[in-house]
Amino acid sequence: MSDLGDFTAVDPDDAAGEGDDGDDFDDLEVAPAGSDHGLGSISVSQGLRVAEDGDDTALKAFVTSDNRESVRLGKYVLVPYPDDEALFCRITALEYAQEFEADDATEIHARRAMRRDDFTERDYKFVATLDPVAVLFEDGDELQRRMTDRVPKPGAVVGEATDAAEIKTGLAIPADGVFLGHLSVGGETVRTAATPPTIDYRLKDDYADGDPLVFRHTLVAGGTGSGKTHASKNVLRQYLDSSYAMDDGREVQTAVVQFDPQDEYAQMHDDNPDLTDDDRRRLEREGIAYGGHDDTVALVPEVDGASYGGGGHRAEQVPFTIPFRMVRRRPWLVAGARLNDNQYQALDYLLGRFFDDYGPDATYDAFTTYLDDPALREELDESGRVHEATFDAVRRRALGSAFNRVFDQDARSVTDLVHELVRPGGLTVVPTYHVNDSRATELVVLAVASLLVDEKLSNDPSHDRIKETPLIVGMDEAHNFLTDAESVQARKVIGKFTEAAKQGRKERLGLFLITQDPQDIADSVFKQVNTKLVLNLGDEDAIGSVNIPPALEDKVPYMKQGQMVVYSPDNSEPVELTGLSTCVTRHGD
Repeated sequence: MSDLGDFTAVDPDDAAGEGDDGDDFDDLEVAPAGSDHGLGSISVSQGLRVAEDGDDTALKAFVTSDNRESVRLGKYVLVPYPDDEALFCRITALEYAQEFEADDATEIHARRAMRRDDFTERDYKFVATLDPVAVLFEDGDELQRRMTDRVPKPGAVVGEATDAAEIKTGLAIPADGVFLGHLSVGGETVRTAATPPTIDYRLKDDYADGDPLVFRHTLVAGGTGSGKTHASKNVLRQYLDSSYAMDDGREVQTAVVQFDPQDEYAQMHDDNPDLTDDDRRRLEREGIAYGGHDDTVALVPEVDGASYGGGGHRAEQVPFTIPFRMVRRRPWLVAGARLNDNQYQALDYLLGRFFDDYGPDATYDAFTTYLDDPALREELDESGRVHEATFDAVRRRALGSAFNRVFDQDARSVTDLVHELVRPGGLTVVPTYHVNDSRATELVVLAVASLLVDEKLSNDPSHDRIKETPLIVGMDEAHNFLTDAESVQARKVIGKFTEAAKQGRKERLGLFLITQDPQDIADSVFKQVNTKLVLNLGDEDAIGSVNIPPALEDKVPYMKQGQMVVYSPDNSEPVELTGLSTCVTRHGD
C-alpha cells in the first residue's frame, strides 16, 4: 500500500490548547510526525456511513487549506484502515461550509470581500464527498479488490491515489490487454511518480477470465471532429497484432475487414510521419503497437459510373464485384426498402425458380430478362402463385438502377477473393467513398458483410478461411446499415447481425461499430455490445442512447477531441480516458 502518512492522535477536546481561542491554526496541537501527507482527513460532522445502497452512504473528508486548489471532481483517493487494507474512493462532490457561525450574506461582509484581493481559506471548511469504489487488500504478494464492506475510522488521513497498481486494481483495470488510452479525470491525464507517469487502460484480451472482449463487440460513438476515426485506427492497429486460440487449439492472428465510407482506413498501411523518435520510444515502452501495417489491402467495389481515386495511400488495390448468385441465399439484397411480407415471399419464389431454370451462376441481366416475360406473369397469376399486382411490385423493386450498377461488373467476384478478403494478421478495407449512390453503397456493404457473417455462423461453410480465422468486422457509419425499420429487408439484416453478435464469442467474430448516431442502431444489436467508447456527442438523444452512468454522461458534451468515456462492465469500472494525441498509423492528409 502507499504510505499515506503517520499522524499522532490528538484529543479533540484539547486541540485548541489551554487558553487558546481556537482562531490561530499555528497553535493547534496537530503534532504531525514529520511533514504532512495526504489531502485531509475523514470527517464525522455530517455523518460517516457506508451502505449497500449507495444513496445511504455518507463519506466526507475535510481538505486542508494547502491542498484545496489541487482537488478536483473525479480524483481518486485512498483512505487507510488501521490494518493493511485501504478504501479506494472517487471524489464526487466538493463544497465550502461555514467554519464559524456568522452571516456572510450581508452588505458589510460583501463590501469587505470586494475590497480584498485574497480569500481567507481558513474561514471556511472545504469538504469533499467520497464515493467508495472498492476495498484494496494484499493477498500474498498480489494486490486485490473487493466490494466495500468496512467503514473507515474518523480522522483517517485521505491521500491522493498515485500508485498505478493501486489505481488499476481499484478500478478493476486489467494489467494486460489491448491498449485503448490513458486514464484521465476531467480531461486531465492521471499522473504518477513512476515511469511512464501515465496509467494505461487495457481491454481484457485472453481466455484466462472469460472471453476476449473483442468478441463481445465494441461501439465507438462520437460526433464530427470528436476523433472517433483517429481512436478507431489506434484500437484496430492493436488488434492486428493480436492472436487468439481457435477450437482446434491453433493460435491464429486476427483478420480485420473494415467498411470505410470516407476512404480513411487504408491509410493504416502507411507510417505516420508525425511520429517522433520520442513518440516511438514511449509507445515501445508501454507495449503499444504502432507503424503502418504492411498487410493492408484496399478491396475496391467495382460500380458502374464510379471510379476509385486511390485515397492517397500505398496499400494494394484489388477490384471486386458482387455476383448476382449471392442473392439466391440472400433474397433481401434485392428486396428494397418497401417490399411487404407478401411481396418478399413472391420475390423469394421468383428467385428460386429463376436459379433453378438458369443455373446457379445466372446473372442479374438474365434475371431482368426473366421478369420481363409477360407469359411468366400471366402463368403465375392464373396458377395463384403470384398475383399480377404483386408481380409488378416485385419487378419494379428488383429492376432498381443501383442493382445493374453493382451486380456482375467487370472484376473478380468477391466470393472468389475470400483469401484476399480474410487474411490472418491482415487488414482489408472496403472503401465506398467513390460510390455516390447510397443504395449501391448499402448493397455492397451488406453483401460483403453478410458473406462474412454467414460463413462464420455456418456449420458447413463454403469458405474455411473465414470460419477458421479470428475476425473483426468494422463498420463505419454503422447507423446507415443496422438501423431498425419496418421493411422486410431491414428485419432480415438486423436478424442476421443480431445472431452474429450473439454467436461472436463462440465463432471468434467481433463487431466493431463506429457511429455518430448510436440511437439509430437497432436495439437488438446494440444490446450485444459490451464495450462502448464514447467521445464528444452533442445530441441529447445520442448521449442518452449509449446507456453510460449519469455522472459520466454529463461530461460527454464537454469532451475535447480524443477524450472519451469507456463503459465496459466486464472489464473495469466506467472511466474517462485520453487517447493518444498522435495516431499510431497515418491519419489525414
